[in-house]
Amino acid sequence: MKRLKNLSLLTIFAAVMVFMAACGGGTSTDKSASSSEKSTTKTEEKNELSGSLSISGSSAMQPLVAAAAEEFMAANPKVDIQVQAGGSGTGLSQVAEGSVQIGNSDVFAEEKEGIPADQLVDHKVAVVGMTAAVNPKVGIKDIKKDDLIKVFTGKITNWKELGGKDQKIVLVNRPDSSGTRAVFNKFALDGATPAEGITEDSSNTVKKIINETDGAIGYLAFSYFTDDSVTPLSIDGVEPTAENVQSGKFPVWAYEHSYTKGEATDLAKEFLDYMMSEEIQNKLLQDQGYLPVTKMEVERDAKGNQSNK
Repeated sequence: MKRLKNLSLLTIFAAVMVFMAACGGGTSTDKSASSSEKSTTKTEEKNELSGSLSISGSSAMQPLVAAAAEEFMAANPKVDIQVQAGGSGTGLSQVAEGSVQIGNSDVFAEEKEGIPADQLVDHKVAVVGMTAAVNPKVGIKDIKKDDLIKVFTGKITNWKELGGKDQKIVLVNRPDSSGTRAVFNKFALDGATPAEGITEDSSNTVKKIINETDGAIGYLAFSYFTDDSVTPLSIDGVEPTAENVQSGKFPVWAYEHSYTKGEATDLAKEFLDYMMSEEIQNKLLQDQGYLPVTKMEVERDAKGNQSNK
């Protein structure tokens, strides 16, 4: 009987120990879970982006970068991004001197005189197609490249010489600092120097001038052909379309560059990574009239040499 009593006590003791162990284990798990939750909260707080970012440069790139910045700020309420135009030369100069974190350019930094290209890092974020744009009353939609050169160098001065209306040709050029001008001169005019005309850097203003001036011709990125206020010209029968640029058939195109001084860091890196995301490359970028770098079948170097990928 005494032995049975002792056995019963041992059984009860063992049960109590198991219960205490179970309670202790539960407490340990709760503490671990609580610690994990705190760690996750701290990580989320640490990863929340904040701060300001200044971007300047190419007016052709401004609609794309500004739209991307709006979406980026909507997802990151504590971030402020200012996107200014002013031309590729301005963007490259300002990023080189450190007054902005990102400088947008239609041309390679190596092509701009006085720019310390070796200090800058190139981020090719898009491709832009460009073509000549005329007032709709001019009466032509296609032009031979040789004739386009003659128009911009002042050798052809009336549209009737090209089968259009009897109207004097009015040239709308860009300033020397413009990347759009550099690209157009290089690939549409084969390096020829344009004759004197109206000079305006803002693409929106160029479009407005062409629309309001009889006989006017200028040049714009595809992203500005959103209505029928101006007429984009085919060149040598090749239409200015995304497909023709991607295949290398249409000659007037360039990379859109976002330069940083040294490797991109902090908020600049986060934004440039966002620019290369699928959301931007395959949706917003194309909605804005730009071409994704990933869909190009050809490529170019800083000297303008084109080759198949």
